[in-house]
Amino acid sequence: MGRLQDAFAAAAAEHRKIFIGYAMAGFPGQGADLEFARAVLDSSDVLELGVPFSDPIADGVVLQRCAEISLAAGGGLARALDLAAQIRGETDKPLVLMSYLNPLLAWGVESFARRAKAAGLDGVVIPDLPPEEASEIAPMLKSSGLDLVFLVAPTSTPPRLKAITKVASGFIYVVSVAGVTGERRAFDARLVGTVQSLRSLTRLPLAIGFGVSSAETAREAAALADGVVVASTVLKAVLDAPDPAAGLRAGRERCALLAKAVRDL
Repeated sequence: MGRLQDAFAAAAAEHRKIFIGYAMAGFPGQGADLEFARAVLDSSDVLELGVPFSDPIADGVVLQRCAEISLAAGGGLARALDLAAQIRGETDKPLVLMSYLNPLLAWGVESFARRAKAAGLDGVVIPDLPPEEASEIAPMLKSSGLDLVFLVAPTSTPPRLKAITKVASGFIYVVSVAGVTGERRAFDARLVGTVQSLRSLTRLPLAIGFGVSSAETAREAAALADGVVVASTVLKAVLDAPDPAAGLRAGRERCALLAKAVRDL
């Protein structure tokens, strides 16, 4: 078993849920991104490190803005791996990379997989990789000991759910809304059915993300799944702050609040 499997298993044994926090390489600036990632990790069981991309089709306004800031500061895949390596030297918590497919192809997936493992990563989330196109990529990641996490949406059909559960590892990322990332007041009405369908198809842990923006939605997601992923609402707290120091405090506090809601279920 790897770190991801161990983390979910330990949480299940303790009858609690996993909190997955998010930090983006290069945001809110070079150097400051490491400080922010550490702040998020303090409240998290798992850290998801995002790679900024110029055409983030699954991201809402907040993550798009953060990606612009990150890219302008020199953020990217190389910076994400540098961050992972620094953080791995400080913690044994699982680290997962979130990247669109294009940066990985530009590096070469096999080369990326080797470097990702050397940096201490445990898994990769590729939001624009369909299961039908994963037959070459998945073995390269697996050979380096990396889990490949897939996204499932409320609109995913039964055949698509089956296809995903056959190739996914680590956990399955369940999107709570039909749309892009961002804060929401309510989840898609089909979310419960999607979770139930997945439970009948796989024993992999399920983590709900997209739209988790309050203690109430965090608890609702935790009641359905094994873990909860939070990103936009924490990053928005940083963006809305009047200065960098206030942004770090606001992000840390927001993350801690939502992590507590998940764990206090």
